[in-house]
Amino acid sequence: MAEFFSMGGYGAYVWPSYVMTAVVMIVLLVVSLRGLKTTEATFERLKGETRPNKNDAKESLNGDEA
Repeated sequence: MAEFFSMGGYGAYVWPSYVMTAVVMIVLLVVSLRGLKTTEATFERLKGETRPNKNDAKESLNGDEA
């Protein structure tokens, strides 16, 4: 087992690079999920603002717009 972890003398370089890669990927995942949550909240807010009311739709069909 020690032979595997030492990787022929290069383990001191290989294992920290694996750890750094894992940390960067986890940070990227967290940042992406937070951005997704923010974007979805913004989308829902904008979708709610642009949704026409039933009365507005009837008035535009009848040509009764002010």
